[in-house]
Amino acid sequence: MTVENENDFKGLLAVGRIVGLTIQHMIEHLKAGMTTAELDAIGAEFLKQHGARSAPILAYKFPGHTCISINDEAAHGIPGPRVIKPGDLVNVDVSAEKGGYWADAGMSVVVPPVAPEIQRLVDSAKMALQIAIDNARAGVSVNQIGKAVETYIRKQGYNTIEELGGHGVGRHIHEKPSVPNHFNRRNRDVLKEGMVLTLEPFVTTGARHVNTDPDGWTLRTTDGSLSVQMEHTVIITKGKPVLVTAV
Repeated sequence: MTVENENDFKGLLAVGRIVGLTIQHMIEHLKAGMTTAELDAIGAEFLKQHGARSAPILAYKFPGHTCISINDEAAHGIPGPRVIKPGDLVNVDVSAEKGGYWADAGMSVVVPPVAPEIQRLVDSAKMALQIAIDNARAGVSVNQIGKAVETYIRKQGYNTIEELGGHGVGRHIHEKPSVPNHFNRRNRDVLKEGMVLTLEPFVTTGARHVNTDPDGWTLRTTDGSLSVQMEHTVIITKGKPVLVTAV
């Protein structure tokens, strides 16, 4: 969507803050020994308390209020009986709707003890998101963002997933344009002032592609390599973008 008035701006900031706080709340309660279903329930209750609805359920009837992906699961991990273990790389992806506005964000963290090589992967993904944010300006091509992210990530010795990236958001969970984390010469979209979208680098220790698990949802790296996602919803301006999901 494109922000057209003050109500749009306030509505997006309201749901975006809830999304950001939900992720923060879930990560604060994340610990080894709990199941992904228990972590999801914590997020579900937090969303309910703040008057927001789970976007994956609302839009796609996803079997969970949030997406929780572990290690080589890049995205759309279904909450369930899986036990979170020490050293696991856990991605918490929350998207929600309130008052007709939608926002989406995600964060990956490591359950202690933290291996230095995994922390380096997480830190690189954080920097990739910051690079995407720094390049997201009105008048800039989507390809400029993808090229900047890909260039940095490859210098770190990692790869980005070609099938996964940012997207428009605001009136639905997935809208145009797509915002890949690599240079795609066929993508000629240009960012416009007021545009609402997600920036979300998916960074792996190897694979550039994912397969879908038999459950029909979970996206897993093709070679079993670790995957990290970092994501914010932003509003494009002529200067720095507004971080809708920041808290």
